[in-house]
Amino acid sequence: MYFYDMTRFTRITLLICSLFFFGKTTVSAQEPSLKNTSTLIRPPYLKAGDTVAIVAPSGILKNRFDEIEHAKTLLKSWGLHTVVGKHVFSQANHFAGTDDERCEDFQNALDRPEISAIWCARGGYGAVRILDKLDFTKFKQQPKWLIGYSDITALHNLFHNKGIESIHAMMCVSLPQDESKIKETIATFKDAIFGTPLHYTLKGSTYNKPGSVTAPLVGGNLTMLHTMLGSNTSINTAGKILFIEEIGEYKYHIDRMLQSLKRAGYFDNCKGVIIGDITRVRKNTTPWGTSIEQLFLDVLGNYNFPIAFNMPAGHEKDNRALILGRPVNLTVTHTKSTVVFKNE
Repeated sequence: MYFYDMTRFTRITLLICSLFFFGKTTVSAQEPSLKNTSTLIRPPYLKAGDTVAIVAPSGILKNRFDEIEHAKTLLKSWGLHTVVGKHVFSQANHFAGTDDERCEDFQNALDRPEISAIWCARGGYGAVRILDKLDFTKFKQQPKWLIGYSDITALHNLFHNKGIESIHAMMCVSLPQDESKIKETIATFKDAIFGTPLHYTLKGSTYNKPGSVTAPLVGGNLTMLHTMLGSNTSINTAGKILFIEEIGEYKYHIDRMLQSLKRAGYFDNCKGVIIGDITRVRKNTTPWGTSIEQLFLDVLGNYNFPIAFNMPAGHEKDNRALILGRPVNLTVTHTKSTVVFKNE
């Protein structure tokens, strides 16, 4: 009897200690209270005479010299100056220089007060390898725009979690010799960096899930969003509209990534989802059996938020600029959707 009483006393004591040290509940990784969800800092829009740094934080730029020169010419036509990172044309196996070299260029662009925007030369793979090397101390004193897409999603996530808006838009290697082929892409890129309000009307889809919501826009490349999961550069999507694009994946790969995000609670508190270009979907020997739109709806359809397809953004020539971290008004019907960025 004495032994039973002591055991019960010990159990009660351990329970009290556990509650004291660890709290009564476990907080989900997607709980809104864990990360700052307030209005993000907006870097100053560009004006004639400002300077843009071109850097290559990811893949190699072999034989791409002409495209960088073309990008410089485009910026010059808008009255902007350009500085090119010292290591942009460096080569280290898969990458545009070693991790330290790519980090050095990006850090230099972050720190230099005369630089107003950082334009990424290309994506590919590699940005994730420099995330933890970057120091934002000087940058916070003078925020500037980050511009890019695809693998640059890793850096967009980092900027977002630092509380800074950034621009999901074309990169230097996106420029063809005939600029008329991507007229809208270039026009919206210019509008975004100079502060002209962005608003888009998307063609309708029977797969759209109607609704209307106003919330900040976040997201980017699905693979990179999935890669960030569980790290300090994973985005808290609570109260936000999530944009997704992808290239070169099997449908079952896309489903696997979406299922992983879903199981982690990534979509639980979203306010809406915008699906961009899902490009060059690879064919598996065993057919998936449904459209890519239905694949997304099978994962997301039961959530209580609107879903819009046909956003012209991603790895197609028509790659409209999106300001990540900026509140947007999203209205979705089956006949059309509108995406209107708040500019005040």
